[in-house]
Amino acid sequence: MDLQHNAQHAVPVIRTQPDQSLGCAIIDAQGNEVSITEEMIQHACAELDKRLVQPKHEN
Repeated sequence: MDLQHNAQHAVPVIRTQPDQSLGCAIIDAQGNEVSITEEMIQHACAELDKRLVQPKHEN
């Protein structure tokens, strides 16, 4: 039995607000520190999903 199927090790889920800082930042082209938000991560994931290419199935 692995950790994924072990009910004794529940991992808490922490929900954030869309504009809440996640405690990390990036530096933009002008050298400014920009806080990374949940909304930024969700947008990046959505963009990646659009570009996902499904592998071809061989028969």
